[in-house]
Amino acid sequence: MKKYFTLIILSLILIISCEKDDICLENTTPNLVLKFYDFENDTLVKSMLIDSIRAIDNVLIGDYTKKTLDSILIPLDLNEFKTVYQISSGGTSDTIYFSYGRNDVFVSRSCGYKTIFENLAIDSTTNNWIKSYNINNTIIDNDTTAHINIYH
Repeated sequence: MKKYFTLIILSLILIISCEKDDICLENTTPNLVLKFYDFENDTLVKSMLIDSIRAIDNVLIGDYTKKTLDSILIPLDLNEFKTVYQISSGGTSDTIYFSYGRNDVFVSRSCGYKTIFENLAIDSTTNNWIKSYNINNTIIDNDTTAHINIYH
């Protein structure tokens, strides 16, 4: 009987000491959302054929090669305060220089931290196929709405 009692106590201690599995269900660091509009009619969303998108270090973002889209999501550099992208369309390329501040926010034990980008600005851009742009939101805390409108 004493043997069963010890076994039950040990089993209870084992069950009580188990931790539940932590699975991150929340959004992590958001991407920058660029939405493309017609330059002649700035309310008309205009899809474009994207030849390629490269970060300054020439890393090709493979998800956007030879695709026709009306918006793109691109990551900003978590270790810097600037990110430079070269977006090619129709055989021409434009380079966009983004600057921003970073704010790391604790999400949960399972998710860790996410970075909120603040004070987003475009320092400069070349004007080959990009005619103009409009920054809709200088705080990037989600990737569900367009942060910048690009007119082409």
